[in-house]
Order: sequence, then structure tokens, then C-alpha cells
Amino acid sequence: MRDLHISFIGCGNMASAMIHGIIKAGKVAPDNVMASNRSREKLEAIHASCDIRTTTDNCEAAAFADVLFLSVKPQFYEQVICEIKDDIRPECLIVSIAPGKTLAWLSSLLGTDKKILRTMPNTPAMVGEGMMGICPNERMTEDDVHLLQDICKSFSRTQVVGEHLMDVVTAVSGSSPAYVFLFIEAMADAAVAGGMTRSQAYEFAAQSVLGSAKMVLETGKHPGELKDMVCSPAGTTIEAVRVLEDKGLRSAVFEAMMACLDKSKGM
Repeated sequence: MRDLHISFIGCGNMASAMIHGIIKAGKVAPDNVMASNRSREKLEAIHASCDIRTTTDNCEAAAFADVLFLSVKPQFYEQVICEIKDDIRPECLIVSIAPGKTLAWLSSLLGTDKKILRTMPNTPAMVGEGMMGICPNERMTEDDVHLLQDICKSFSRTQVVGEHLMDVVTAVSGSSPAYVFLFIEAMADAAVAGGMTRSQAYEFAAQSVLGSAKMVLETGKHPGELKDMVCSPAGTTIEAVRVLEDKGLRSAVFEAMMACLDKSKGM
């Protein structure tokens, strides 16, 4: 267990998922974690579930931290940074989870002497299966990056990427759980139309997606090869694939991700 103080400014779904993962993995003691939020209800909930420190004072949370997660919505970043920047410790590692906020922009507000890590997590962190792209500024050392990766692996896989790819990370992992949920919901609706109960349909559809994703990660095979393994000649699967291709599934996903990427660049 590390002797670190970790603070979260903002305590929404993503921050709560991170906090639960960190505490469950025993990365630091609960008393070494603090969350700030305007909502006392959210603070009471996270204290009840994780026994961490809580406050409604963002400056108190900033002053407490060796590692500081800025987990408010992107539109509040400038306001919050201007509020807390004089209370941040000189060697504090500052972690941004906001799409579209570049390292240069963050440094212009926080100071060019600050150690900043730009990240893009996703909501599967809530079940310990997140995926994060991370991008450190030039002030962060390799040890700093490894420390943050060790903390974050309690709820997410991580990969260091160039900053030019951070908007792509937003499209391919940050926002993509929503695309997958739509796909699961559509499969379940069709199963219900075929006579299956709603609860059964969601379990069959979701487990199929989970298992398929695990095959991609663990076999190392190309997704196209794995698809071909399911498609028997003149069988049911290839007929379904034909319809998906005819209806433009690939193109729809491609265009949706490009729209997401463009939106991220403009934030």
C-alpha cells in the first residue's frame, strides 16, 4: 500500500468508479483519499461505500493531494483550475480526464512547471474493465507515469499514446461503450421479438459481446478471422452478416466515430 494522498475534484460516475477501484485494490488507505463535490448527497454516498475523506471545498482537496484527479465536466475546468491552482503542491501529479483539453491549454492555466497527465477513461471502469489512453507532459518522469499507471490499473487498462491520438481515444474507447450498449439493446429487442424474455435477452446479448471481446484480446486473432470462424457455408451467421453489411453497419460505426472525434477536437 502506497503512502500517497489522492484527491478527486468532482465525484460523478467516473470519479466514483476510480475511487472504488483504488480502494478495493488496496492502492492506498481510505483515509488517504479525498473527494470534493458541491453535492453533499454524492459525498455521503461515496463516504458510505468507501470510507474516504470528503469535502465541499475544492481548495482543501487540492492542498491534500500528491495525486490530483480533475474529474469535473470539461466546461467547468477553467473555473475550477483558477480556483485551486494556488493550493496545488509543487510536486503534485495532476490528472485530467476531460476530452478536448490539451496539455498546452492545461499548462497555460495550471503553470508550465506543473506535472500533468492527460487521460481519457471510460465507464467500464465501474466494473474494473476500463480502457484509458494517457499522455504525460514533459515535466512528468517515467517513474511518475508508472506510478499513475499502477494506480489506474485497479480499474482500467492503460496505454501511453501521443497527444495527437487523444481525440481518437475518445472516439474508440471513451465514448464507444454507448455504441456497444446500443448494439446490445438492439440484439435484445430482436430476441424479445423472437419470444425471449427481456431479462434473458439482455443476458444472452451482453454475455455474447463480453465473450467476443475477450476472444479478440486473448487470442490475438484478427476480428475478421474470428468472424469467419463463426460463419459456416450457407449458414445462419453469414446470412445475418450479409444483412448487416447491406444495412451499412460498418459505415454507420465509422461515421459515428468520426463525428465523435470531430466533436472532441472542438471542445
